[in-house]
Amino acid sequence: MALQGPIPVTFDMVFPHGCYLVGEVEAVKDFDASTNGRFVQARDKQTGELVWQVAVMDADPTLKPSQKTVAVKILAAVQPIPPAPVPGVPFTPVEFNAVTITPYVNSNTNRLAYSIRVREMRAVRTGKAASAKDAA
Repeated sequence: MALQGPIPVTFDMVFPHGCYLVGEVEAVKDFDASTNGRFVQARDKQTGELVWQVAVMDADPTLKPSQKTVAVKILAAVQPIPPAPVPGVPFTPVEFNAVTITPYVNSNTNRLAYSIRVREMRAVRTGKAASAKDAA
């Protein structure tokens, strides 16, 4: 099979209605390497980069409440900095670059789930950049 490993997708394919930050950027723990009292941060198996995680709320109005919050893993050498909050908005809108998904079966529910990994977190595009994207 030609597809092996993470599957490249666009941000708009995963979050067509956008998404909002609802948590802090945190280091992901490497459970195999960490010991009592010693935290070891996880590294991506393909790139070796550090793995960070942030919770986001999917803005899709058709999702059930239990499906709205998802974890997005960010591969980066240093802790990513979220975009500045938008005045008057309770949650910060965010977009991601270089998105991949990895399907897996959730052992607790026996349902198909997806691990979302990205290379960059950024503020939502506005103006000319967003217009050009929408025209394409």
